[in-house]
Amino acid sequence: MKENTIVAMMPVRNEAGRYLEKVLKHLSQWVDKIVVLDDCSDDDTVKLAKSFEKTIVYENEQPVFEKDESDLRSKLWDLAVKQEPAWIAAIDADEIMEDRVVDEISFLIDQDYYDAICFRVFDFWASKTHYRKDGGWDPWSKFSPFMVRYKPNINYFWPKREIHCGRFPSPCEAFTPYYSDIRLKHYGWANEGEHYKKFLFYQQKDLKLYKKILPHTQSIMTKPRPQDLEKWQEAKRLYFLKGNH
Repeated sequence: MKENTIVAMMPVRNEAGRYLEKVLKHLSQWVDKIVVLDDCSDDDTVKLAKSFEKTIVYENEQPVFEKDESDLRSKLWDLAVKQEPAWIAAIDADEIMEDRVVDEISFLIDQDYYDAICFRVFDFWASKTHYRKDGGWDPWSKFSPFMVRYKPNINYFWPKREIHCGRFPSPCEAFTPYYSDIRLKHYGWANEGEHYKKFLFYQQKDLKLYKKILPHTQSIMTKPRPQDLEKWQEAKRLYFLKGNH
């Protein structure tokens, strides 16, 4: 059993027909509460989210994400903090941690040294079986924080960015990190039919903010070579850990 509580926070918009149900089922196995902020969905996203026992669902009156991601993330953070968590996890509606996290979460958060838990992200590309590993898609080259310890005595603030603002307030960047070998599966690119729409969105943001299209955005429309795709192999779970901590 965990000694500390962990609250997940998740922004959503029109996720009912994608991966949301699978994501919430998995999250429910290892977090205590799931704060969901719906950004004006016009499908059954809210209904689906509310069907889970651990969810607390809020709804925006006007869409925020496409105008300013930092405003959306900041509001979501404030809603998560209201639950008085020991830890906060930032998980999007197309992301699932490796199953190992269910057994090992207590080892990650029931300690006093590390304040941020970082993971490698594996982008599944045009399939749910293979991830992309070329260029900026290489999952082995970087870690990203997905969980932080909540410290109520800190004055939290967010960078004012329309996009790529990060998942946590700026002060969290100074938190002592732990680099976990548990992997995160990102299904946001698993449906090839969504690629062009996403490319147009990021292209527009690039031109507005940088006056040019960034190489990583351009790579969305570059078909990866066979050797740039690798089949996912799920790591074995250590079931005995869940009951021994």
